[in-house]
Amino acid sequence: MKLSRSASWFLLAFGVWSWVIWITFVKNLWNDASGLAFDDAGDPTAYFWVHLLLAVVSFVLGTVVGVIGLRGVRALRGSRRP
Repeated sequence: MKLSRSASWFLLAFGVWSWVIWITFVKNLWNDASGLAFDDAGDPTAYFWVHLLLAVVSFVLGTVVGVIGLRGVRALRGSRRP
């Protein structure tokens, strides 16, 4: 299956975007002072674990989508050469 140029770049951009967004989210989660992510003793709460799992799954999916896009971009560049 061949991806179009725009689809390949979109998938690659989505993968990069996912990493930027979720790295920021994990940093904010780790530095949470509202009491949601950590209890009074400083131990992680269920909120922390659920959102960390969500971030990890999103990292994996973003990476997979980004790799598909990168392969599509590379395949298109290779097909242009004589």
